[in-house]
Amino acid sequence: MLAISRQRILGQSFQKIRPAVPGLRSYSSAAKQITVREALNSALDEEMSADPKVFLMGEEVGEYQGAYKITKGLLEKYGPERVLDTPITEAGFTGIGVGAAYYGLKPVVEFMTFNFSMQAIDHIINSAAKSNYMSAGQISVPIVFRGPNGAAAGVGAQHSQCYAAWYASCPGLKVLSPYNSEDARGLLKAAIRDPDPVVFLENELLYGESYPVSDEVLDSSFCLPIGKAKIEREGKDVTITAFSKMVGYALKAAEILEKDGIYAEVINLRSIRPLDRSTINASVRKTNRLITVEEGFPQHGVGAEICASVVEESFAYLDAPVERIAGADVPMPYAANLERMAVPQVEDIVRAAKRACYRSVPLAATA
Repeated sequence: MLAISRQRILGQSFQKIRPAVPGLRSYSSAAKQITVREALNSALDEEMSADPKVFLMGEEVGEYQGAYKITKGLLEKYGPERVLDTPITEAGFTGIGVGAAYYGLKPVVEFMTFNFSMQAIDHIINSAAKSNYMSAGQISVPIVFRGPNGAAAGVGAQHSQCYAAWYASCPGLKVLSPYNSEDARGLLKAAIRDPDPVVFLENELLYGESYPVSDEVLDSSFCLPIGKAKIEREGKDVTITAFSKMVGYALKAAEILEKDGIYAEVINLRSIRPLDRSTINASVRKTNRLITVEEGFPQHGVGAEICASVVEESFAYLDAPVERIAGADVPMPYAANLERMAVPQVEDIVRAAKRACYRSVPLAATA
């Protein structure tokens, strides 16, 4: 099924290219709509065109054009030396990718699902994340690990985990999680240009979704800053933080809440590590309430870290207990009805917001 490529990997100059510094800009009105898949594909294409050190590797990224067609057309355009089909051995090709990054190349390693990154986690954590520190800054590891993360549909417990909190707990890694097409394009470009290892967590169910993008987003120089969240919807009554697919759920919840006179501020985290604590705390100081939303397990999750940050920096501004919405604390069920119960839904966010705003009976009162 998979072709094994043993081509020479760009043995030319290893001179480092200074990463572009992304600028904050005001966006014009949306010019067109593109899918998240198209946004990721165009970002890879443009960065490969701009920098010959960028190359792709992973299972079925070449001849099959990617399990989710993210790498469609890139083998034909750049050839098998820069788009490498690998055997089914995550530990092997991830180690090769880290070694190539040591020598100044810029690998983009695709996992068919981030659940398979478990096979390669030693290379990601112990080789990629720690080498810059352990070499006193002498070794940079400009590598991107990308692929679908979190629950899809009907793939069971071993293929449904969210790894945001796993990788975000490790110093030396940057962890990004896009929601829409603008995020996908701008954050992937930033990840490839960054001198440090980046874990790039996509969502399979968002690949085919279309979102409006401005002319600036479509420009080849477009790049989003790592470590900066985006306020997707302004509000005054409650802050809702979310990332990846959950941003869409939070926005739908905000529309429902507005009908009841509750105006929610929705923050798209974009960057899990580094976390934009200042934007989160500034919002909480305005709304005086916080709800965190994520698909992952609740214990030691991204929401738990956000709660800790708000308690440490903005506790006096809170007018209600913080609400955490997360996946159920169980392995993902296979049955569709149980699977739906195991991941957050829009109605869960609505109920939490009403509790925070004292518009419904608290859970403790009904116990």
